[in-house]
Amino acid sequence: MRLQHLNLLLTLARTGSMRAAAQVLNVSQPALTKSLRQLEEEVGAELVVRTPKGVRLAQAGEILAARAAVVMREIEKAHEDLAWHLRGAEAQVTLGVSPAAAILLAPGAVARYGARWPQVRLRVRDTLYPQALERIRSGELDMALGPLPEAGGGGDLAVQPLFESQSVIVARASHPLARARRLSELAEAAWVLTGPAQGPGDPRALYADEAQARALHLQLECESFSTLLALMPQLDLIGIMPQGFLDRYGPALDLVRLDLADPLPKTVIYVTHRADAPLTVPARRLLDALLGEAARLAGQR
Repeated sequence: MRLQHLNLLLTLARTGSMRAAAQVLNVSQPALTKSLRQLEEEVGAELVVRTPKGVRLAQAGEILAARAAVVMREIEKAHEDLAWHLRGAEAQVTLGVSPAAAILLAPGAVARYGARWPQVRLRVRDTLYPQALERIRSGELDMALGPLPEAGGGGDLAVQPLFESQSVIVARASHPLARARRLSELAEAAWVLTGPAQGPGDPRALYADEAQARALHLQLECESFSTLLALMPQLDLIGIMPQGFLDRYGPALDLVRLDLADPLPKTVIYVTHRADAPLTVPARRLLDALLGEAARLAGQR
């Protein structure tokens, strides 16, 4: 199986057309068809389905394309590593961050890294699990900062804890339940779920009684904390957010922490990357900066 075969398959998936793929690859359409036939004979399965509107990947093609994308990204990273080592060429690293990590850890680490490695272009992406783990596996992210599911990241991922983020329950100051002192007083409130179900922003995880958790009224679901911050000051909703997030944005938006007697969970923030593929040199240097910033924060506490 040749690299050009893998590139051909990925180009077909991206363009959805034999003619367009041939133009992108700068080959004739008959030559592309011949190469595709050779690849299908090698794997022993149909990889592409022809339709009146063009082509799409068959199931076997989708499986192979997912692996091919990882292979091609690893080759690109190998070229970047060599160029960095031999010529001091510009490199790039892609980092995924959760809201808590973006507020508490990323600013100091990014500043530390940028001062030491200004020739590296750092791309920061907002991510929440489980999408962050999928994007690490696919090679879209070099690493990610954020919580993990209870089951962990999986044996194919390298995981290292960095710090703990305290969760707090938040409402606008004029909310009728803003002075509640027990979690039981909030059982009939209108809640907002932020991020994935069973994640740190899911209020059902606060209640040990499963029946009570299922009975909670989830009136709103938000994928991002930016959406949450836009909506909560206008609505009588109760939600969960990291303490650092509230400290940064709450006062300006008239959001307050509910002073509950019940203990609230802490969320461990991890740095995660693939275990089965080496980080590029610039990515390893970023990991060093993240670990250094986490150690600095721990020393402050």
